[in-house]
Amino acid sequence: MNKSFWSPGLEKLEPYTPGEQANSKNLVKLNTNENPYPASPEALSLLAQGDFADALRRYPDPESCELRAAIAERYDLNDNQIFVGNGSDEVLALSFYSFFRRSDPLLFPDITYSFYPVYCQLFDIEPRTIPLRADFTLAVEDFAGNAGGIIIPNPNAPTGRYLPLDQIEELLRLQSEQVVIIDEAYIDFGGESATRLIDQHPNLLVIHTLSKSYALAGLRLGFAMGQKHLIEGLLRAKNSFNSYPIDAIAQQVATAAIRDSAWHADNCGKVIATRQRSEEALQELGFQVVSSKANFILAKPPEPGAETLYLALRERNILVRYFNKPRISEYLRISIGTDDEMDQLIRNCKEILASQS
Repeated sequence: MNKSFWSPGLEKLEPYTPGEQANSKNLVKLNTNENPYPASPEALSLLAQGDFADALRRYPDPESCELRAAIAERYDLNDNQIFVGNGSDEVLALSFYSFFRRSDPLLFPDITYSFYPVYCQLFDIEPRTIPLRADFTLAVEDFAGNAGGIIIPNPNAPTGRYLPLDQIEELLRLQSEQVVIIDEAYIDFGGESATRLIDQHPNLLVIHTLSKSYALAGLRLGFAMGQKHLIEGLLRAKNSFNSYPIDAIAQQVATAAIRDSAWHADNCGKVIATRQRSEEALQELGFQVVSSKANFILAKPPEPGAETLYLALRERNILVRYFNKPRISEYLRISIGTDDEMDQLIRNCKEILASQS
């Protein structure tokens, strides 16, 4: 490969590896934490019936005013406490650039979302990983000391572990002079959002996505919530990269989805019920299951082990996620699908394990 035109930084960069997006229609796809159910009927109806001709020929609202108003209403905040971007990954990237280019290191768990170290490379931020405990829980006191910022997913990915709000608040006090980002991509599947702490803590930024609980992964929309000074920092960065980031159709569809609160609650409830049932079924097969508040399960299968089971399931057109990484190489991360999809997973796991015994 000819790399002669690449910058030195690009050549050294180790990019994020997304989950496999296979094209086969016969797959049971449980590897990328997508929602197993369709998006809000209100949002889908808007897409089907909307007249977007005028919206497409004009630039979109650069401030996403209507969408921000819907988010503010949903979380009992003010419009100036909301920032939106093309997926939570873009919001995270702008947040890293805006708040973490400091002389002290950025702290995050050693088992966490693997995009964090990529952003550190990209923006020349020194990372420092803090080991989770043996049971994958996070101890707030381990995040004391010099830091240029803190970021943790809550619930964590890929473990699914949830940190209660009283411990989040302890972390905010512990690092009161640094921005603390709580990445809540999975919070709607059983946890309590830290958004209610925003008015009391000027260093708190909470980031959400519509990809998971709103079943809009294909739309690419995320948002951040925090006090006005943090949002103004993100706007300053955004307007230096791309002043029109959210397209007009995405703004309308996302607004409709956010306002469809009854559908959202029902959708999350179905995923939670299936997760609980699936955890019990896996445990009956001998899996060690990490307690999850997300739309996935991290589970350690019995012999012949995680990698063998992952490959055997793949041969049967069932995709789960295997991470060949320290501390979690004996585990599989399994996204929650429909009841029928999870039944297929359990049945095939039982057959594979029985054939290997």
